[in-house]
Amino acid sequence: MSNPLLSAWDTPFQFPAFDRIADSDFAPALDQALAAHDAEIAAIVANPAAPDFENTIAALEASGELLDRVLSPFFALSGADSTPAREALQRDFSPKLAKHFAAISANTALYDRVRRVWEARDDLGLDREDARELYLVHRGYVRAGAALTGAGAERMQAIKERLAVLGTAFTQNLLADEREWFMDLAEADLQGLPEFLISSARAAGVEKARPGPVITLSRSLIVPFLQYSPRRDLREQAWRAWVSRGEMGGATDNRAHAAEILALREERAQLLGYANFAAYKLETEMAGDAQSVRDLLMQVWKPARARAEADQAILADMAAEDGLNGAFEAWDWRYYSEKRRKAVHDLDDAALKPYLQLDRMIEAAFDCANRLFGLEFSPIDLPVYHPDARTWEVTRKGKHVAIFLGDYFARGSKRSGAWCSAIRSQAVRPRPQTPIVVNVCNFAKPPAGQAALLSYDDARTLFHEFGHALHQMLSDVRWEGVSGTSVARDFVELPSQLYEHWLEVPEVLQRFATHIDTGEAMPQAMLDKVLGAANYDQGFQTVEYVASALVDLEFHDGAAPADPMAKQAEVLADLGMPKAIVMRHATPNFAHVFSGDGYSSGYYSYMWSEVMDADAFAAFEEAGGAFDPDVAGRLEEFILSKGGSEEAEVLYKRFRGRLPGVEALLKGRGLDQAG
Repeated sequence: MSNPLLSAWDTPFQFPAFDRIADSDFAPALDQALAAHDAEIAAIVANPAAPDFENTIAALEASGELLDRVLSPFFALSGADSTPAREALQRDFSPKLAKHFAAISANTALYDRVRRVWEARDDLGLDREDARELYLVHRGYVRAGAALTGAGAERMQAIKERLAVLGTAFTQNLLADEREWFMDLAEADLQGLPEFLISSARAAGVEKARPGPVITLSRSLIVPFLQYSPRRDLREQAWRAWVSRGEMGGATDNRAHAAEILALREERAQLLGYANFAAYKLETEMAGDAQSVRDLLMQVWKPARARAEADQAILADMAAEDGLNGAFEAWDWRYYSEKRRKAVHDLDDAALKPYLQLDRMIEAAFDCANRLFGLEFSPIDLPVYHPDARTWEVTRKGKHVAIFLGDYFARGSKRSGAWCSAIRSQAVRPRPQTPIVVNVCNFAKPPAGQAALLSYDDARTLFHEFGHALHQMLSDVRWEGVSGTSVARDFVELPSQLYEHWLEVPEVLQRFATHIDTGEAMPQAMLDKVLGAANYDQGFQTVEYVASALVDLEFHDGAAPADPMAKQAEVLADLGMPKAIVMRHATPNFAHVFSGDGYSSGYYSYMWSEVMDADAFAAFEEAGGAFDPDVAGRLEEFILSKGGSEEAEVLYKRFRGRLPGVEALLKGRGLDQAG
């Protein structure tokens, strides 16, 4: 039987034929794809014609088509439906791919052609998009170390290969800890838990083949358990497991990996002439340098910590009234905060969840996209990689735009968190193609036959990831390398965080937040409570996030710490971290930073983008409504369709006329009045 990975898909819209792919197909297909790519690169280098845009830059972009066809389905599977066989393949592929791409970056003859085209750029008559493509390709080669020679070039290649191995190991260790740990609950332990949580715990017990309900390290289970369980001993046990992922000792401990990754990043940056990794990484971001990042984060840290400390005093008093002897601890925060939220806002997640059905929230996200951008979503039967995954065709005025895949439920084979990726990105060159966009979430799966219910945070996550998906779907650029979310890291979260705002638009909730049993819309009184509580506990949420962002920054802005855990403790002590709050992501489970370079020295980017998203939604409000067609048109024209085809700052100024200040963010989080 022929390898299905080695020929074009004969499925509708050339969707990957996941139903025909076997794990055993990947390794031989990768070997052939790497060889094909090597041959394509060799042909570019051997071209006797003088280097020009078409025979060098465009040819580079056209190369690797077979490699993309092999890797796109593999990475979709390895992130969302991992198996021991796929994990073994990933461990084998990571250094092999790093070596392959490092060799291309170190190919001096290839770089010489790129350099010569770059130096002749003013005489080539390129339009704006081709000039941008040339700039980015040349910059990418320089930053990858193409100008290095001799021992420096060899060391750079070795560093890249080792970082690929370490990043894969970090991710797989974290997945193993999350997959293997669970806490059995006796029937008596269910006292005080809402029915939705009991139901999810029973479903998790079935998945783990246990005789009763269990709590796993899935956020959709452990967070509500910490909110509702009156059993302080069980809360502590669950909380300690949650924050200890990646540092449980043994084969899955990530602490040594983190130290080595930081040291190698510093060495890599210094080989390229940068003082440290933060200087290297931030050079291409909107922020530009570490001090700009630090300034933003500290402007937010001070009012957030003041709010969190005031909240902690209130919660500690509540715990004391409850008979708590001793210190108020981190595993107490969510429990007493939930009690306080119910008392202050009369809002109970257990009462709210029946109004937040997964299917209705998907409809809401689709409907907002229709009203804003004219997109329509129709279910379509395609060969998905897991029975939980669903697909839709996206059209506009009858014309095909994209395929959207949603994979929403937590399972042991899926890494934690939520993300958006593209199995195929939009492009005109090197070949015309429409996008295949994937949203992956980790919502609690209900028992068979029951509808999935979301928390309000879950619903916000769904809208967030769909905002990323719109950035991919509405992309309208020439080159795949700048398509969709291929933008500066501190700009990429703008569309996703901006889209969260539509979940809070009253008319959206009134239409789609309907009760699972009665079908009635969320009562106005409850809606008012939901919107009124939107900024509840923002001190806690902002502190745990900003602490993580600052630790990430300090890891990379200076000498790499030999002991990252000691450095983490030092940074938090200097900040005056409130005792009962921990970082959102402790170092050994900080996958954003250590599974790859994506968010390294860049975890701050969510907040950088939030400065813009608060200001961008204000543009709709100033125009008279969340669905103003003129503002929506500008948003698509100047941001969503442009990808990375122009500098992020230029695009935002075209949309809004100026860059925003931090004031809109503080107001949006309700921290503008904090001490």
